[in-house]
Amino acid sequence: MTALLEVDGVTLTYKTPQTLVTATRRVSFQVGTSDRYVLLGPSGCGKSTLLKAVGGFMAPVEGEIRIKGRRVTGPGPDRMMVFQEFDQLLPWKTVFENVVFPLRVARGLSRAEAAEKARDYIDKVHLTRAIDSYPHTLSGGMKQRVAIARGMAMEPDILLMDEPFAALDALTRRRMQDELLQLWDDTRFTVLFVTHSIAEAIRIGSRILLLSPHPGQVKAEIEEVESVRQSEGGAARLERRIHDLLFSEEMAEADPDKAAAHG
Repeated sequence: MTALLEVDGVTLTYKTPQTLVTATRRVSFQVGTSDRYVLLGPSGCGKSTLLKAVGGFMAPVEGEIRIKGRRVTGPGPDRMMVFQEFDQLLPWKTVFENVVFPLRVARGLSRAEAAEKARDYIDKVHLTRAIDSYPHTLSGGMKQRVAIARGMAMEPDILLMDEPFAALDALTRRRMQDELLQLWDDTRFTVLFVTHSIAEAIRIGSRILLLSPHPGQVKAEIEEVESVRQSEGGAARLERRIHDLLFSEEMAEADPDKAAAHG
């Protein structure tokens, strides 16, 4: 695999009013072109902080992050982020204008080029009927589709998704997962996806990196997720395996005899 993204021994810290927090410690992984790479772990494992660092919004105190061999030193249009929050759209702009705006400002496209590309990606996320609507008239799922269309229209090297469906109800979340996978089938974009849901990681990912909590360190990397998921009973077996990998140490600390029996 030729690496599109390289995260090499990255340690990340941030300050709170009380202390300096180590979010991750010497995390390394590589993401290839067209990968659906998932960062999975419990709250506090640093996965969202890692995503921000890949986005160029914070610098490692140790290690290096590279895109196509170039060191990441700040944000850039080669990396676009989709967040969990529904208020990431500009409320005074329509769906169309929200997608056009970064194409004009960051990519420098002409009005006609930006409009054509915006309409194309709005259509890909099935929002053509809502193209002239304002964000306050849209459901949460529709707002997330606009955010995905805006990110995809920029045609970045990698799309960074920070628990984008976590705030949605279960049925909408499942539909959004389906739509994301269909969009990936159509365009084969590269995505780095953060979640704390094992089931979502298995459904979305082609590869999964498991992170331990406080601070986040690499616990395991699961390869060939797709082929395992498609085998009979594969998803359930993989979910149990990932659960054991993530929580076996916590079980052992709480009840060593029970953990030994579980293993």
